[in-house]
Amino acid sequence: MKAIRLILPAATLVAAFLATSGLSFATKEMGSKEKKPCFTCHEKGKAPTKEAPLLNEVGKFYKEKKTLEGAPKK
Repeated sequence: MKAIRLILPAATLVAAFLATSGLSFATKEMGSKEKKPCFTCHEKGKAPTKEAPLLNEVGKFYKEKKTLEGAPKK
């Protein structure tokens, strides 16, 4: 019984980390490079996923050009 009380929370934490790790590393890396918050490229109030990153016009520009120089204004 004690083992279940220890394993279940640990497994939950590991699963949560694995579920978000792919997206969060790329976003943090790009954010650090550009020194901009996430909502510069993503729609506010909606959580992006790998399948649906919810890019706005600036995000689409960055995805194509790999730079924010010359990006459209919000």
